[in-house]
Amino acid sequence: MNSSNWPWKDGGKLRFDRFMDLALHDPDRGYYARRIRAVGKGGDFTTTPMLTPALGKAVAAWALDALRETRCRDLIELGPGEGLLARAVIQALPWWQRLRTRIHLVETSSPLRARQQSLLGPKVRWHASINEALEACGGRACIYSNEFVDAFPVRRFRREPDGWSELFLSPAEVWEPCSDLPSSSALQSSFPSGQIVEVMDAYHAWLDTWTGHWRAGRMLTIDYGAEVDTLYHRRPRGSFRAYLLQQRLEGPDAYGNPGKQDLTADVNFTDLQDWSSPSLETRALTTQAEFLRPHADPSRPADAQAIDPQGAGGAFLVLDQQRLAPRAD
Repeated sequence: MNSSNWPWKDGGKLRFDRFMDLALHDPDRGYYARRIRAVGKGGDFTTTPMLTPALGKAVAAWALDALRETRCRDLIELGPGEGLLARAVIQALPWWQRLRTRIHLVETSSPLRARQQSLLGPKVRWHASINEALEACGGRACIYSNEFVDAFPVRRFRREPDGWSELFLSPAEVWEPCSDLPSSSALQSSFPSGQIVEVMDAYHAWLDTWTGHWRAGRMLTIDYGAEVDTLYHRRPRGSFRAYLLQQRLEGPDAYGNPGKQDLTADVNFTDLQDWSSPSLETRALTTQAEFLRPHADPSRPADAQAIDPQGAGGAFLVLDQQRLAPRAD
């Protein structure tokens, strides 16, 4: 995939989320589908499970409580990367819980699935979609993810004196007036003119495709971001950026290597809670620091970094939600 064979070659244009979706998920040359070869050293970005086992221990403790409370036997991880978090969770579960728990991974990337299978072996089941995984679980499962939501494409909007405009690429930036706005707390906030915000409309649509099939369980969502009141503090250009070989790219540089670099934006946790209501009830929203602290060793540099409230410990939030019983018709 390169910019020369995209629709704008003949004067066309792409809404920003379509550009981002192609760059990340195109089945032939999208970054996650084909280009990604490694996470961590030698890759474009590093995740917490690669640095410390504390996250695996914390998620295992959550899973133990969630599985017991909901009486589920199935545990699903969404977007498991190289499988390191899944391995750490499995190892941290008590032996008797490992015996009775069925582990499922939802992965669409062929290179990453191959790495997961090599690491975890045949006792884990793989699925191409959350609906496929839920069907295998009879609709009853506890679900967790780490840096999964941020992989969804975003729509970008700019506050204008008389409303909102939306970003298209042609390939230069083109801002067009938009009156048919998606549901988002960011678009209901009183930002000054010029503020750019991101809306994960694709994630909202994805939620609607499967939550109706989820009968019971809890869901843990870990990602970088904030609630809308603080998400765009001192960030007039929004939170969208790219990562290439551990380097952060912003502005036009983030568009320069479609399909060859990771693209992401911070997660609006206010939207996540609003979009999942009333099917899901929020039990807790905490920082990563609070979530990891009982399982971290501050004398280890990696653990200290993961729980640093001025660093990753504050930049990541942990959302714990419970599936409410579906209403009887």
